[in-house]
Amino acid sequence: MVTLTRAEGTQPGDLDLTRRSIALAVAGGYAVAAYSADAETITTDSVGLVTETVEIQTADRKIPGFLARPAAKGKHPVVFVNSEVFGVHEWVKDICRRLAKAGYVALAPDLFVRTGDPSKTTDMTVVMNIVKAQPEAQVLGDTTASLKYLAAQPYADMKRLGTTGFCWGGGAVWRDCETFPEFKAGVAWYGPLKAGPYPRTPPIDGVKDLKCPVLGLYGGQDKSITAKDIEDMRAALKAAGKEGEIIVYPDSQHGFLADYRTSYDPKASADAWPKMLAFFKAHGVA
Repeated sequence: MVTLTRAEGTQPGDLDLTRRSIALAVAGGYAVAAYSADAETITTDSVGLVTETVEIQTADRKIPGFLARPAAKGKHPVVFVNSEVFGVHEWVKDICRRLAKAGYVALAPDLFVRTGDPSKTTDMTVVMNIVKAQPEAQVLGDTTASLKYLAAQPYADMKRLGTTGFCWGGGAVWRDCETFPEFKAGVAWYGPLKAGPYPRTPPIDGVKDLKCPVLGLYGGQDKSITAKDIEDMRAALKAAGKEGEIIVYPDSQHGFLADYRTSYDPKASADAWPKMLAFFKAHGVA
């Protein structure tokens, strides 16, 4: 059984996959390294939606992205989705469908495509090497290209633009909101706040540049993001005079929204998801 709850890597026993968990993961298209045989995955249907893989022209090449949106005519608010370290796998696609069911255009670009597909390996060293190979300038450039792609679509209302993300992508949310004035709000799910294994500016160091409010959703049992990290971020937000809120679920682990992992916390998830939607709505992303 596998519980991948640490951004910095694995601990003994993390990769003790059973044959059943591997088979289920491969059959379902989920990140093999993170699947638990005991997990009960949520699958969101595409009724009333348009879902597709799109190509986004970046500075050096085209990259794929998964897009889900309401089938109804007209312009819809937009959420840019930053994946977790396992890339744009089935769970991330399901998140996009959930957002589309809530009325959003949701786009999750493959920001790791140049160096590999982390969803296809059980080796966390390989996963982390793929993720760490993405320079921040490249990631931000791909984000710029993705926003340009969205702005060209007749169904996307870029005046109502938010961003969300998970784990690595939660840290990316903070950096999105510190970098791009286009975003009206961000929701970061258990994203690293300080310097870590990823080649990017630590979010806490960029707080002074925050351009929109951010809601952070964190687990009190997270071994990679400590209570001190969170308190320091709260203090940094206050010192910079920036609008941000961090909610901690005391009994939850890193990855508590990921229903395909053993770290999944259905109670915390049921509370946090509506809080994300309410935060977006309160800040004009609805």
